[in-house]
Amino acid sequence: MRSRWVDLARRLRSDRGSATAELVVALPAVALVLALCLGAVMVGAQQVRLTDAAGDAARALGRGDDAGYATSIARTTAGEVSLSAWDDGDFVCARVESGSGVALLPIALSAASCALSHGR
Repeated sequence: MRSRWVDLARRLRSDRGSATAELVVALPAVALVLALCLGAVMVGAQQVRLTDAAGDAARALGRGDDAGYATSIARTTAGEVSLSAWDDGDFVCARVESGSGVALLPIALSAASCALSHGR
């Protein structure tokens, strides 16, 4: 009779199932870290697209194309963006802004680039 109680006490004191409980507690934290990493990668990729779009738009404006064409080039490269341009001496500069956010994050990103005006 004593051995039955000893076996029951051993089973109650064992760590069986503790790994499952620890996994259930840690899984939301791991998922949050992975989501933040994915969001950071998506923000970085959007910044690269904006930089490329600003360079493309500045080169188009430097060739003498109109602002509408430069905006369409920027939107082809980086999605829904707004373009502002200005002259800076021998250079024409373009700033591309994306205010819609990235990956459900309300982050406004922008990039600027300059090119020689009219091929000088």
